[in-house]
Amino acid sequence: MKIIDLSKPIQYNKNDPWFMKVRIKHKPHRKSKLLIRFLGLPSRLFPQHFSGWADDTIKSMGVHATTHIDAPWHYAPTSEGKPAKTIDQIPLEWCYGKGIVIDMKHKADFDPITTDDIQSFLTQHQLTLEPKMIVLIKTGRDIYNGTEKFHEIGTGMSAEATRWLIDQGIKVMGIDQWGWDLPLHHLIKQAKKENNRNLFWEAHLVGYEKEYCHIEQLINLDALPYTGFDIAVFPLKIVGGSAAPARVVALFRD
Repeated sequence: MKIIDLSKPIQYNKNDPWFMKVRIKHKPHRKSKLLIRFLGLPSRLFPQHFSGWADDTIKSMGVHATTHIDAPWHYAPTSEGKPAKTIDQIPLEWCYGKGIVIDMKHKADFDPITTDDIQSFLTQHQLTLEPKMIVLIKTGRDIYNGTEKFHEIGTGMSAEATRWLIDQGIKVMGIDQWGWDLPLHHLIKQAKKENNRNLFWEAHLVGYEKEYCHIEQLINLDALPYTGFDIAVFPLKIVGGSAAPARVVALFRD
């Protein structure tokens, strides 16, 4: 079996916005030797070649700060008129399935991805969506991952395109840019310019009426064909969480 990693590294990056910065403290092996002596084992009884154990502490990391999957709870307190699922309540069956890549690299920054865009791509490449597939939207903006531009540029899913995917039986979808919608600062600017309360976060808010999850900050989608692989996107089981980091991988069976 061939496995392709679609997840970004979890590490400190000075270019991340302040609300996304990851800080990890790496503890060297020698630190644990002091703990072992405190617990009562004299150093003369340390096993041969025992250097102590390495350890690490995540000092700060938001659940949305790296490659992650959002739960319906992130979008609103309710979904389809019921309490929205938190990340620990997401059925694991949603998190594994046939994958398909929708190539939207031609879309310009701040130009939303529409239903027509997706349908035209599927028709052009003679592809068909199946219920429970995991749909990956390729924008190519992962090349800006780790730069100051990452959260400021990109295309993004429209509400109607998100709604259409859900209506095809898709419960999990993902994108290789900072967020699922158009960039936040652009949405704020447009909402104020047009005095339109329906513009901001429109694709996320589809989750209020139709239950679904999406993955953000994928990488390496160029390494995938359009079909012929499975996707695994199992989140950390954070009780009550709005999202969770996930190691997203594509699996190619022999």
